[in-house]
Amino acid sequence: MKTRYDPSTDSLHIEVRPLPSRRTVEIEPDVMLDYGEDGQPVGYDIQHASTKTELIGRLILVPMAAD
Repeated sequence: MKTRYDPSTDSLHIEVRPLPSRRTVEIEPDVMLDYGEDGQPVGYDIQHASTKTELIGRLILVPMAAD
């Protein structure tokens, strides 16, 4: 998992898998989920990231707990 934060736009990208996105779906306001060719998630794009710390924590910590 990789993250990239742009403070000038307060946007965060969380890469789940290093594959190209084939489809993007807004799963809640300002949160886009990118799907790969296989239909599985490849990343999240989060706008206004500084206001969504609880969501970001869940996205990052839940997959780690499953390991």
